[in-house]
Amino acid sequence: MGRGRLRIYLGAAPGVGKTYAMLAEGHRRVERGTDCVVGFVEHHGRPRTEAVLHGLEQVPGRPLSDRGAAFSELDVDGVLARRPAVALVDELAHTNAPGSRNAKRWQDVEELLRAGIDVVSTVNIQHLESLGDVVETITGVRPRETVPDEVVRRADQIELVDMSPQALRRRMAHGNVYRPDKVDAALSHYFRPGNLTALRELALLWVADRADEHLQQYRGEHGIRSTWQARERIVVGLTGGPEGRTLIRRAARMAAKGSGSEVLAVYIARSDGLTSATPKELAVQRTLVEDLGGTFHHVIGDRVPEALLAFARGVNATQIVLGSSRRKAWQYVLGPGVGATVARDSGPDLDVHIVTHEEVARGRGLPGVRSAARLGRTRIAAGWVAGVVLPVLLCALLTHIDTDPGLANDMLLFLALTVAAALLGGLWPALASAASGSLLLNYFFAPPLHRLTVSDPRNIMAIAVFFGVAVAVASVVDLAARRTHQAARLRAESEVLSFLAGSVLRGEAALDALLERVRETFAMESVALLERAGGAEPWTRAGSVGPRPAARPEDADVDMPIGDHMALALSGRVLPAEDRRVLGAFAAQAAVVLDRQRLVGEAEEARRLAEGNRIRTALLAAVSHDLRTPLASIKASVSSLRSDDVDWSEEDRAELLAGIEEGADRLDHLVGNLLDMSRLRTGSVTPLIREVDLDEVVPVALGGVPEDSVLLDVPETLPMVAADPGLLERAVANVVENAVKYSPPGQRVLVAASVLGDRVEVRVVDRGPGVPDEAKERIFAPFQRHGDAPRGAGVGLGLAVARGFAESMDATLAAEDTPGGGLTMVLCMRAATRGRPREGPGGADGARNPERGPTEAGDLPARQEAGPL
Repeated sequence: MGRGRLRIYLGAAPGVGKTYAMLAEGHRRVERGTDCVVGFVEHHGRPRTEAVLHGLEQVPGRPLSDRGAAFSELDVDGVLARRPAVALVDELAHTNAPGSRNAKRWQDVEELLRAGIDVVSTVNIQHLESLGDVVETITGVRPRETVPDEVVRRADQIELVDMSPQALRRRMAHGNVYRPDKVDAALSHYFRPGNLTALRELALLWVADRADEHLQQYRGEHGIRSTWQARERIVVGLTGGPEGRTLIRRAARMAAKGSGSEVLAVYIARSDGLTSATPKELAVQRTLVEDLGGTFHHVIGDRVPEALLAFARGVNATQIVLGSSRRKAWQYVLGPGVGATVARDSGPDLDVHIVTHEEVARGRGLPGVRSAARLGRTRIAAGWVAGVVLPVLLCALLTHIDTDPGLANDMLLFLALTVAAALLGGLWPALASAASGSLLLNYFFAPPLHRLTVSDPRNIMAIAVFFGVAVAVASVVDLAARRTHQAARLRAESEVLSFLAGSVLRGEAALDALLERVRETFAMESVALLERAGGAEPWTRAGSVGPRPAARPEDADVDMPIGDHMALALSGRVLPAEDRRVLGAFAAQAAVVLDRQRLVGEAEEARRLAEGNRIRTALLAAVSHDLRTPLASIKASVSSLRSDDVDWSEEDRAELLAGIEEGADRLDHLVGNLLDMSRLRTGSVTPLIREVDLDEVVPVALGGVPEDSVLLDVPETLPMVAADPGLLERAVANVVENAVKYSPPGQRVLVAASVLGDRVEVRVVDRGPGVPDEAKERIFAPFQRHGDAPRGAGVGLGLAVARGFAESMDATLAAEDTPGGGLTMVLCMRAATRGRPREGPGGADGARNPERGPTEAGDLPARQEAGPL
């Protein structure tokens, strides 16, 4: 009997309808005459799911009990005894209750599959084992129930059940997913738009990878070699040279323009093991491509173009990135090169990009490079010894031995000395060795002996060939040494210039760091950037590093002018002429960094002055109206009381005194906010951070609002927070007063606290008119009041002061929409590291069902209890 087939409905998030889709699949199969039963379904009391369950045969669940609670689990034996063609089993990642046949439901499903029963199941993306850490980072909730990725990957069919975050939140608000008493908590915690968007992207990417595996398998089974451009794959051809870094970065930028693109770097080595690549450089390039999210591949192939194209077609690549040829012009006579060959043979399904780089025609090098600089004085001396002295000693040895080895062997011995001279000293010692060796062979070993003539024409040809081979070997060795030196120098220059270009693109503005880089690059003692206002003005240091920096360009060992009024002065040693090109680039960058620093300072000063002007203008407006209004009310009441023309009753006197008290309270509140904002602007707020209990501070902050206007939910099990009690009280009081002010009559403001990882949130929820998204940040600016708020509502400092106090305590204050209408202020603080621990969900059922929420409007759960199943 064969193994059954597994079909999985993969949900992007709880509530998208995966169980509904599974049951609809069951109805379709029953209508087609398939023997299909429901093994187990978790409908969570959702009416639409329960409705679609009707009409399907159900295998009764197996009743179990744990800690006094009753549960029903999948009855594996009952399904096996019923032996249907298809079984519908919900929640693949579910953990079975103690006493079950298996610990996990996916293990129950494996038994059904081994028995030959097809299974249709469901699972959410957050329950995949490999994504647990990612989901916890995004949502703050660690999935308690997981399923191994391999179990889902082995499924014969995977169908993604997806829904936009906005549609899912509307579905929840309508009560189609959770009960009404749990909707607000779920929407404010786990089901935020950002969380849902991130989970949706995880699901799409995971399914895309699975689809790509199926595509590769299909292409392999059917022998398809042509490229199917279903997904951008960029292959980078590497030679092992330093230009590979440029190619990798260019390919990464190309891949970043398209979502889901891949970068595959490939180095092709010859099968005989001969390679010109530097292992260190290949290791650097491997690290670079992996840091950029790509992969590195090592391929063996004698013909590079063919091997590269075969690899690209094998991975279904769409683009190939190659570097411009490093050969000199005359070398093109030998063939078109790898780039031209790949472009010619790529066909219409592969795009080939030829990228220029610093190593193009690298044989040109820098002028004035001497052989001694390439090889060193010791090697040059050893080369001259091997080229001049050793041939004489060899000749004396050969002429004093009894046996004659023959002219051919004599030539080979002298040629060995020439090769040694070339390897040690380069071209000129080798040429000297070739010349001296030819003369010694002619005079001492070629008949007639002791004469510079040769009687046998064959000996003439042998000596000529010897001289030609010696010169060729010397030239090759010298060229290799020169190319090595040039490549090292160009690589160093390219890295330096790449650093400068990167610093410009990144907008780095640290002058001291740049000057320190100059000092390290050129091994100097000190570096100074000098400037002066005019030609006759004295020089001043704009920046310097190292001991005893030069005060004038004339005092430095090296000076690099930058325009007419600036110079870079280096002390320590004299630089060769070829290094001044790179030094000029550093000097220009130093001038740019200095200008940028000054522009940033001027911009900050202008911003500060503009902000001060705006605040002064707003303050004048507040004083002219908002402060004068309560003063006028107080004066009118006092004047009335002091008037002798009217005989005021006790009720009238009480009303006038109440007006005076109300006006004084408004003045005290306005002046207090103005003073708080002044303290924040001048930086004189110094919070005293300590461990604070929210259930002690928050109730005190509500003293300024009517008792029946706020519903408080601050559990005693919350951890302590790191905050200043006084500043925290003022921040919460301002936020709550603002919420009460804009709440409709009869609607209470909800003040609730919960935990999110190592942070604690205080949420102030009102049902007022709300604030549009584009104005959510503006309401925290000083002297800002949203919409048509009446002038008597204050000067618009309450929320600005609250955010300022929050930020001074390393907390955040942000505005969100209240589900169903209104505004929610979220004050997020850091939990104290040594605070008392928070108790977990109560009871075994609480541990099994993290969806459990509050049963009353004021009974909000902690963040961990608001997550999905």
